[in-house]
Formats: sequence, structure tokens, C-alpha cells
Amino acid sequence: MDKSQNIIVSVGHCRTLGATIEKDGINFALWCPDAAEIDLLLFDDVNDDSPYIIHLTQNLFKSTYYWHVKVRGISNNQIYAYRITDAITGDNGVPSDSVVLNKVLIDPYAKRVLFPKDYKRFAPKDEKEQFRSCLKGAVVDIDNYDWGIDTFPHHSLDSTIIYEMHVKGFTKDKSSGLDKKIAGTYRGLIEKIPYLVELGITAVELMPIYQFDENDARPNMTNYWGYSPMAFFAPQESYSSDKSIEGPLNEFRDMVKALHRNGIEVILDVVYNHTSEGDDNGPTYCYKGFDKNGYYIINNGYHQNFSGCGNSLNANQPVVRNMILESLIFWHETMHVDGFRFDLASILSRDKNGAPMSDNSTLLSIDAISRLADAKLIAEPWDAGGLYQLGAISGSKWREWNGQFRDDVRSFMRGDPAMVKKFVLRVLGSPDIYNEHQVDPQKSINFITCHDGFTLNDLVTYADKHNFANGEHNNDGTNNNYSANYGFEGPTTDKNLNTLRLRMAKNFMTITMLSLGTPMICMGDEVLRTQKGNNNAYCQDNELSYLNWDLDSRQKEMFEFTKNLITLSRLGKIKHKAAPHHKLQKTLRNAKIQWHGCKPFQPDWSDMSHSVGFLYYYPKQEVYAYVFVNAYWEDLTVEIPCVPGHLDKCWYQFINTALGPGKDVNTYFMSTRFKAGQHLKIKKRSVVMLLCPST
Repeated sequence: MDKSQNIIVSVGHCRTLGATIEKDGINFALWCPDAAEIDLLLFDDVNDDSPYIIHLTQNLFKSTYYWHVKVRGISNNQIYAYRITDAITGDNGVPSDSVVLNKVLIDPYAKRVLFPKDYKRFAPKDEKEQFRSCLKGAVVDIDNYDWGIDTFPHHSLDSTIIYEMHVKGFTKDKSSGLDKKIAGTYRGLIEKIPYLVELGITAVELMPIYQFDENDARPNMTNYWGYSPMAFFAPQESYSSDKSIEGPLNEFRDMVKALHRNGIEVILDVVYNHTSEGDDNGPTYCYKGFDKNGYYIINNGYHQNFSGCGNSLNANQPVVRNMILESLIFWHETMHVDGFRFDLASILSRDKNGAPMSDNSTLLSIDAISRLADAKLIAEPWDAGGLYQLGAISGSKWREWNGQFRDDVRSFMRGDPAMVKKFVLRVLGSPDIYNEHQVDPQKSINFITCHDGFTLNDLVTYADKHNFANGEHNNDGTNNNYSANYGFEGPTTDKNLNTLRLRMAKNFMTITMLSLGTPMICMGDEVLRTQKGNNNAYCQDNELSYLNWDLDSRQKEMFEFTKNLITLSRLGKIKHKAAPHHKLQKTLRNAKIQWHGCKPFQPDWSDMSHSVGFLYYYPKQEVYAYVFVNAYWEDLTVEIPCVPGHLDKCWYQFINTALGPGKDVNTYFMSTRFKAGQHLKIKKRSVVMLLCPST
């Protein structure tokens, strides 16, 4: 930086943390209780090795735990970082070990993180080399964006279809047809919004987009998933085609605005349980340097690893809790994000010693804060330390990834014994888990697959994981997949086997959409995307993880099936003059239910049962529904029950997963008709749904 530049320094304030543009300069403020002296480093560019240094002493620039300084003579886009040069000394004369001296550190509240061309994850000891190769932040005018008339869609949960997706993986494959400059970016996602609209998606759940380090991986691997945040206020730079200082923020907002314009909400998968700094042997670029004992759960000087990633954020420490809340508010209010899915949310209920808190945790604060009152909140209700809180997350607003839905539906449909009762509970919104929330059955986020595990195609193609490409000798990834290959491991040219696998994929999609709760599907499941049996592709930044847009006939059939199923079950209206506004989800939520087996009113609840039928109806709705699920490996013949109170009425077939394209799903009352008492053959491993209008 030009030393002749007219820089004026004043004390500033700590009312807002981070770098804030004000009328009389830029105010810098941060939490660092144990530092005695700090340097504010101002860089000309991201590769600068000779920053302008503003030296701060605690007698002038520190108020209790907070440091603050106001600088005139610099402007928006100024690149900066910090360095602690001295620590406070305790009564024993020993300097604090909670700070790290002489390391360049980025601002925890930085809205933009910059990587120099010679970036090194572990800082060199040489000062100039460290300046040149370290991470840096940038001052950003966060209000310099025109939202126009952007509005939040605010879909009700019983009308929501969540699509979990990876920003890069969605369009990076060359088959996307996008220019290389925008493939795999926020801009690229905008180009493919029509695809999401056609499918019927109402909310995208984006895998982590907070700035992370793609080098945070094993040698010769890439951190593809991004579950290792570096900064909680900065969007991932590599997902932006615009590499200017403000580019990632504005391109992200362009994406949000475009999705909103098409009625699609944006839910972020957020990681507030750990950071990219890893364990005691990991790098120091921010939180460890400013206050290791404050930001992290530490025991006897060592990191506690409840995340499985080396460290655990001390989420219930007041300043850390406030940082999390301010981060969420920033993304909701400034970036217009509609909701959040919290990775390993249970860690946010652990105290400074790692013990679970019964009340007053950060999870409850997130639930209660008024500025997030209209945001969707979804928890992954467990952590890697064994804390399992399904049905027990603090706060009434929370929805939860229902891992029991995934496991029990997989197990029943595979043909495992003693699963029919559990299967029925999952279809009904898991009342055994959410018994305290019967008035709100949408607590459950129902999913069969997600980023973590087999894809839907691989779930019905592989009995075992095949993760050798990850370089861990196939030891990574879960072994509890509840999957099946139905006779042959992996892809096959056997036409009958491929037909069965496609039917099973349709079965899982059908059950997800028809069950009480909010359905979530994983990117590519609608077109049978495969990872070749890899159930832990966290490091596969390549075609294995990308969505391939070139579809064969089976994939096209699955897409059409999924699209029509969404229309039928949740979004569109069944096309009949008597039921112009019918939604099956609303019917099931308020329904009276009859249970049936192969004969009406004779369900088989035994351990050896592999099928169940149920008829549900709600007097205020215009449609009756009869569903029969045959998870047995043989065909079954069932006697169709009568429409309650209407002995003469006919049933119309709307879903039959054993049928081919054009017949497996329809949305008109012009399909095959059946009368009460008639016998219907239900093909092995298939799902059938019949509907009847009440008028």
C-alpha cells in the first residue's frame, strides 16, 4: 500500500463486528479478549507481501474483550487481515495460550475471503512469504445491490418439495451445455431453473456455500462437499463466475432472486458445528488465533471432536452464539435466504464441556429470535459424538431430517421381516417420534437418500459400498445402507433386473411423496444418477458426483414419473371438476384411515408381513385414496375395498409403479376403473394407488 496515502486512524467502536462502511470511514471490530497488541494489515491486492500496518494497543483500541478501530482514507473493496503481536499475561506471569502470535488471521465476520495465487493452508514462518500466501478478507458494501421487487415465496410445508443439490455438481458436467465460464456456478444454476420448475421443485437445499477450503482433503483429493467452513458470512468464491471482490455476493443474490422469481425457496445447508481449522495439528487462519478456548470446545488443552472433523465449535459460548445468530440474520435479511438446514445440529446443544444442555441452548435461541421468525429451520438431529436427538430438538419451529424414515422405509421395501408396523408409522409422519407435535405433522423431513450415502439408483443396484476411489481402502462411508442389488452387484444388461430396479426406484419416490411430512429428494435421483456404488463421495470433484444431463430412456422415464408424482401428490391439482384444489397431503393429514390386507379390513401385522393397504379420506375433501404397498417378492391378489359410504362408486388407478411410461402415474380421472370387491393383482415389489372423487 502506498505509504503516502492519507490514512487517518481513530478509536472506532464495537457496536457491529467485522468491517463496516460508515460515513466517516471504515470501522473494524473483533472479539479477541486475550490479545494485548494487534496489527490491522491493509493490502494492495491479494498477493501483496508488504501490507500497510496499523498497530493497535489495548489501552486505546480495546474495550474489555473487543478491539475496534476506524480508518479513513481507504474504501470499499479494501483487502485486510489481522495479526496478534502480543498476548495478555496472567497473574502467574504466563502469556495466554488462547491466542496465536504472529499469524495472519482473517476476520471472523469477513463478507469476502480471498485466496492468493500462492495460497498455503499452513502459514510459512517467513513474514513476507506468509503475507503473500495467506488468506485475506475484503471490505464489502453489502447494501450495494438492487433486489428490485424480490419477495420470499413462503411456501407452506405441506406444499414444499425440497431438492437437495450441490451448486457446482448441478451444472459442471459438460453435458449441461453451459459455457465453461458459468458451468458449476451460481450463474449456471440460474440457467437451469426451468428444469427445477418443470420437475415441480419448490425449495432447493444447497449443500454448503459458506467459504470453505477445497484443499482441506486427503492428498490428491478435493473437499467437494464443503462441510468445513472457513467463514460464516462469505459465499464460496469458486462457485462464482464473477471473481471481482463483490462478485460472489452479487452473483449469489442474482441466483436467489431468479429462484424466487420462479417460486423456488433457497435453503442453505449450514455448518456451525466445526471449522476448517481441524484439530490441534490443523492450520490456524482465524478462530484458533483469536480465541481458541472461546471458539472451540476444549478439554485439557485439546480439541473435542464431536463433529468427526477434528474440532467442535463452542456454540453456546455467548460470543460464538451471537456470531451464529448474526450470520443467520445476515443470510436471511441481506442475502434473502429462505431457510437453513443445520449440519450435525446436536452439537449446538452441547455446553463448553461437551455435555448436552437440556434448555437455553443455541438451538432454542435460533428458534426464538424474531428476525428469523419466517425462516424455515431444519435440523440434522444428531452428531458424530453419539448425541441423537431425533424428535427432541429444542424449539417448536424446528423440522428434522428423519433418519428413521430413511432406514425403516428402505428396510421394509427391501423385504426385511418385522418392519410393517414401523413402515406404517413412517408413512403417518412418525407419530411415535413426534408424539408431542401431533398438531404439526410436518416436523418430519422425509427422505430416502441425501448427499451422504447411496444415490437412489445405487440403493437398488448395490448391496455393498464401493468407495475405493476415495483412497481409504473402502473403510469410509457407512455399512448400514439397507440396500439391495436384487441378484447382481452393479450395472447389468439384464432387462428384467433393470425393470425391477426402476420399479424399486419408483416405489421409494412414491412413498416419499405420499407420506405425511415434507419430502426431500436428492439431486439426480429423479434421473437415476449413479455414483457407481460410492456412498461417501465427499472428495469426488468429478463426473462421479456431477449431474449428467444426457439421459437414456430409463432415466427419462424416471424423470417423467417423478414430475407427474409431484404434480399428483403435492403441487398440482388433480384434474377433475369435483376436486379442483385437492392435495393428497392435506387429505392424509386430516384423514380417517382404514387398514387393509389382501382382503378388506384384514391387515397382516405379523413379523412376516411384507405388504399393507390403507384407505384414507377426509370428509371436507373431495377425494378418497386407497394405497397398497407390496414389498413382497411375489405378486399378490387383493380385494378392493368399497369407498366409505358409497358402495356403488368406482376407483380410478392413479399410480402403479409396475407399469411403464405414461401408465405409471396419471393426474386425470380417466384412468383404469375398479369396483369394490373386484380383485386386483399387485405385482411384486410395487405400489398402487387408487382414487375416487366423492361427487
